[in-house]
Amino acid sequence: MHDPHIEDDDAPTLPCAGGLLAGTLALMTCWAQPEPDAALDGVQQRVLMARKIVSNLVLLRDHPDLPPGLRVVSTRLHARWCAIAERSPEPPREAPQSARAGSALH
Repeated sequence: MHDPHIEDDDAPTLPCAGGLLAGTLALMTCWAQPEPDAALDGVQQRVLMARKIVSNLVLLRDHPDLPPGLRVVSTRLHARWCAIAERSPEPPREAPQSARAGSALH
């Protein structure tokens, strides 16, 4: 059902190629040197950033406004970043509240 309050121009669109490329390069830079004062440690930051970089590279690889040469580069980088993301350790997950409470009793 069409919502009359949403214009057709408000439909989701691809991000602009330049902005997506700039954001991806910024993520790669941050991956190389994680923020030391962040709430997450460097390993956790890298895992999350690697996943986002992989996602952005898929968008760049398939982006119709990106020149063919940059699409090829994005495809190659995607394969390399997939390998990096797969080697990244899974970030530690906090145990559920009930599990922590139960372990204190034993």
